Amino acid sequence: MPVTTTGTYSTWTAALIITGSVLVTGCRPVSGPTSAGSPVRVEADAGLASALPAHLKKSGTLTIATDASYAPMEYKEPDGTIVGVDVDLGKAIAGKLGLRARFQDAKFDGIIGGIQAGKYDMSMSSFTATKEREKSVDMVTYFSAGLAVAVNKGNPKGIDPDRLCGVKVAVQTGSVSADDIKNRRNPECEAHRRPAIPGDGHRFELQTDVTTALVAGRDDAMISDSSVVAYAVKQSRGRIEQLGTAYAVDPSGIVVPKGDGRLTEAVQRAVQKLIDDGTYSRILTRWGVRSGAVAHADVNAAAH
Repeated sequence: MPVTTTGTYSTWTAALIITGSVLVTGCRPVSGPTSAGSPVRVEADAGLASALPAHLKKSGTLTIATDASYAPMEYKEPDGTIVGVDVDLGKAIAGKLGLRARFQDAKFDGIIGGIQAGKYDMSMSSFTATKEREKSVDMVTYFSAGLAVAVNKGNPKGIDPDRLCGVKVAVQTGSVSADDIKNRRNPECEAHRRPAIPGDGHRFELQTDVTTALVAGRDDAMISDSSVVAYAVKQSRGRIEQLGTAYAVDPSGIVVPKGDGRLTEAVQRAVQKLIDDGTYSRILTRWGVRSGAVAHADVNAAAH
């Protein structure tokens, strides 16, 4: 992503920032797939395919919205191809339903509205399943992830991940990370008469810009999904590090139009079949995120 530097940065620092951005956004996982295609073959389930809504049977294509800036879950390669954990899982789900998957890049905070408007059939974009989101869409849980805090290597500002009051923290707009600052961390800061996290967090539309802001030193910390932080740490080659352990661990959900029972049920059953036959585990293992595996796919099972 483009990086804006000021005159106070040395040439060496600017090069480091740009290199860090490329490392975070443009690399495959070391143990991940070696092609953009799905790493497994999936046989269609005739029963699931026959139960699909008529428009999907007719089109033969499942249009899936994703914010392709969230490596390793979904991101773009240099040639623009969208790849990632969710992409391979989405292709496997579509295959089980007898459909082709077509991923469409979209801004994260506009995806649910697009689902409601019928622009997309569903979304796989690392959405945390919450009761608030389940008021407007159905969510099929398929993964488990928490939040994590990252800082520059060596934690030069001496930041405590549990005490971020007054710290410049980068987050993605519309994310649970942003909600964590606005709804929990800053009210706690106020209650203890400490300075708030500025602006309820420094917000960016793309997760790649969040990471770049940290590497560039424009922010002192970032909060994101634990899987995203772990991947960014690895791809930054030591420039950033995670502080502490993951917290607020919750299920991630596939977003489906509210009340479209046939599609919601078909997606839930497809995910469960992929879990049961081992396809799901193989995909997660190839991307190095097996720790986020779940045993059951459920519908609207948010804890809070």
